[in-house]
Amino acid sequence: MPRKRLAKPPSSPYKKLVGQRINVLLTGSAGRVGQAVVAELQARGHAVRGFDRVPTPGLEDAVTGDVTHASAVQRAMAGIHSLIHLAAVPDDVETPRAVLEELFPANITGLYHVMEAARAAGVKRVVLPSSGQVNWWQQQRGPWPIRAEDMASPKYWYAATKMFMESIGRGYAETHGLSVIVARLGWCPRTPAQVEEIAAEAWAQDVYLSPGDAGRFFAASIEAPADIRFATVYAASQFIHKQRFDLESAKRLLNYEPREHWPQGIEFLLGR
Repeated sequence: MPRKRLAKPPSSPYKKLVGQRINVLLTGSAGRVGQAVVAELQARGHAVRGFDRVPTPGLEDAVTGDVTHASAVQRAMAGIHSLIHLAAVPDDVETPRAVLEELFPANITGLYHVMEAARAAGVKRVVLPSSGQVNWWQQQRGPWPIRAEDMASPKYWYAATKMFMESIGRGYAETHGLSVIVARLGWCPRTPAQVEEIAAEAWAQDVYLSPGDAGRFFAASIEAPADIRFATVYAASQFIHKQRFDLESAKRLLNYEPREHWPQGIEFLLGR
């Protein structure tokens, strides 16, 4: 009697996208996180174009410009399938004048130019890096882990600009049909002083995001199924003491799971 053939299991929509060459624009490509993302995307075979105010090391296809200049952003967006918008003032600034002259132009006006250029160019997937600072006070006091649906408790003006970004990302998804993923990032330090801050605080170690995990997260974001209309997820490395961020939605939607924990990766951040 012939053996009954088992039904072939349905293929995963995630797996269908892995291995496809995607044209990606990465703003903020010359920064520490940006360089880590460039390296991971290239290792996976994607075509990466950088955009930054300074040249991006080791990247041939790169546009030098400022996100507050619409023409430069439009030029960089041509032929792009997926956008990762890292370019921003990455924290609060010290004076009211700097809020108006540095933070708002980069994080609000620059975001406008980037989103409009993406819409006009027919970009399919937009990944908007937000910040764990949008839930700052819950991050300090609990309850944990923080979920994307928890009420926001922004730290200050920088976090407020990220909340604006999250809101307009939803608007572009619903109004223009872009696939938008908002990524609330953990702390990927940029300076030796920030490394020392993380080393001194248990909570900071639990929200640490290593360069390697950052690269894998953003690669997973552009490879995720195309039918994601809008999603908000957290991104961090493995916690040591207490889980501060809920990473389940990142695992379920993007197939992202952290592989590293504090202090892995700080050598790259410090340029060693």
